[in-house]
This record gives sequence, structure tokens and C-alpha cells, in this order.
Amino acid sequence: MDGKIITLVSSDGDKFQLSEKAARRSQLIKGIIDDYPDDPEVPLHNVKSQILKLIITYLEYYKDSDPREIERPLPSNNFNECVDSWDYQFIDLELDLIFEIILAANYMDIKPLMELASSKVASIIKGKSPEEIRKTFNIQNDFTPEEEAQIREENQWCMENL
Repeated sequence: MDGKIITLVSSDGDKFQLSEKAARRSQLIKGIIDDYPDDPEVPLHNVKSQILKLIITYLEYYKDSDPREIERPLPSNNFNECVDSWDYQFIDLELDLIFEIILAANYMDIKPLMELASSKVASIIKGKSPEEIRKTFNIQNDFTPEEEAQIREENQWCMENL
């Protein structure tokens, strides 16, 4: 199984090769390989080339071992303390790319990668005020000051535990 090469085709039409062992880390690809063992290529209509290259790097790195489980809730605001150094460097990307990885990992059914990318986003949010989160993610506040004050008052119990 380790010697066979699988060809993945991105939504852009680019072709990438990886070992079958690495490819099987994706439950979507594993299912396609099992159901259609003679097909020369696996089309991934929802994954762009740039993201697929990153995902292949991840799959090849973890083809022989499982990534370390990420503790929940994150024990620290410093993401470097929450994951292995390889994972930290791998997911140290711009937010747009991280969100695309989350979508692609969900589509390709790669749970550990989805958890890594989601945890990275959680680490960015952790310990920030709603205003800081809005600024980080470029979210426009559509509440009036009165509505926001009412929400804060109704959810005071939640803010006390932060």
C-alpha cells in the first residue's frame, strides 16, 4: 500500500501526487480509493491548488503517525505551547488561508487537520474582547449601542468567568 502513488486533481485542474498511505489519512480519498481502485485520479472539486499543496504536505508528514491531540479548551493563549512545533509552523498562516484549510479539511474529512486549523483560530480569539475579535476578523458591529448594552447585561454571568 505504501508504494502506490495517488494523483489528486484540484479545482483549478492541477495534478498532485502523494503516497497512497498519506492519501488514506483523508476519509474522503480513502473512500474513493476503496470504491474506485482503478481510477487513475481523484478529483477534488472544492479544493484549490494552493490549499491542496498545503494539505498534501500535512498528509505526507503524518502518513506514519497520528498528530498529537490538541487539549480543549486551549491551555494557553500562546498557540506554540498548545501544539507540536511542526504543527505550529505548518499552520502559521494568514487567516484567509487558515479558513480555506478548515473548509478543505472538512470536505476531505481530515479531522486532525480541521482541529489544528480550528484551534489556531480559537487561539487568536482566546482572551480577546468582542471589539478586538471584530477588528481581527474585520467584522462589522451591527448592534446599536443600546442593543449591545442589553446583551452584555443579559450575559453578565458569562463574562464573569473569563
